Amino acid sequence: MDEAQQRPGPGRHGPLAGFTVGVTAARRADELGALLQRRGAAVLHAPALRIVPLADDGELLAATKEIIDQAPDVAVATTAIGFRGWIEAADGWGFGEQLLDRLRHVELLARGPKVKGAVRAAGLTEEWSPSSESMAEVLDRLLEEGVEGRRIAVQLHGEPLPGFVESLRAAGAEVLPVPVYRWMPPEDLGPVDRLLDAVVSRSVDAITFTSAPAAASLLSRAETRGLRGDLLAALHHDVVPACVGPVTALPLQALGVDTIQPERFRLGPLVQLLCQELPSRARALPIAGHRVEIRGHAVLVDDALKPVPPAGMSLLRALSRRPGWVVARAELLRALPGAGRDEHAVETAMARLRTALGAPKLIQTVVKRGYRLALDPAADAKYADA
Repeated sequence: MDEAQQRPGPGRHGPLAGFTVGVTAARRADELGALLQRRGAAVLHAPALRIVPLADDGELLAATKEIIDQAPDVAVATTAIGFRGWIEAADGWGFGEQLLDRLRHVELLARGPKVKGAVRAAGLTEEWSPSSESMAEVLDRLLEEGVEGRRIAVQLHGEPLPGFVESLRAAGAEVLPVPVYRWMPPEDLGPVDRLLDAVVSRSVDAITFTSAPAAASLLSRAETRGLRGDLLAALHHDVVPACVGPVTALPLQALGVDTIQPERFRLGPLVQLLCQELPSRARALPIAGHRVEIRGHAVLVDDALKPVPPAGMSLLRALSRRPGWVVARAELLRALPGAGRDEHAVETAMARLRTALGAPKLIQTVVKRGYRLALDPAADAKYADA
């Protein structure tokens, strides 16, 4: 996605205008990016992983032959792309019909509507599918049925399912993993590193995850670069981690990171949730007769979107932390990224900020002291009392 695609057109803005959202998805990234951009967001895309099909992999071939030779009692399909890939790989080996025949005579469980669609497209019928699309609900059903002595084939979805598999084995089941594809780090780590740097520097307002492996991969890359602590600090306090569902959130939650998740585990509801969450976090102030809302990389002045350079946003945030109060040049200099010791950098950045806002009177110069936001009188009194 190039820079021109990232920003909404002139004169138009949506609920995410002025915010930057990181996208870590490998699959359906274009769809998610388009949904975000249509609502005004700037999108920074960095696939945190890549999918490696295992059509020629010995493990998948061996598992397929084992199922054909000795049918399991239960088969669990976990992802649509994985299930389709398995059937296609079996077809390529000449075992497609034999595999389908075996699966027609087992208790076939499908995790969610998309997986059901893939199952039915293959000419099969699932026995049951959870409304929650949760592997935890699949596990609960199996354990309630009783699994002791039963043989259960589990189509893996890119990473092992240790809690799921171990729980079944602990309850007496024989579990046959079916590894259809694997998640691997991206071949080009440049975009991931740029996204990490953007999160750590708070240049993005939210970061989206659509799979647990993507979250784990980003954390792993941060660890390799010595940035894991900085990444976690950003996700704890400033950058919103948005996950498509609870399974996706597990690697982050294991490290104490609270995430936001939509009630329905889909891309559309994920974007809708961000449309509510990010604007609710924006600072809105009555300044010099205008309503000013401070967003990630832009400011709404009376509902007009004003893109602001990073240095200007740093100054504006420093001023808004104490609205109406004078902030000294030395303090504003410390807020500027890489500004050094020259207070003239503050004057230059302030001039550009005023130009970007299009309303110079929003920020007042207090001679020999610094700058302040020109809060409206009623608001000024309110913040003075606070």
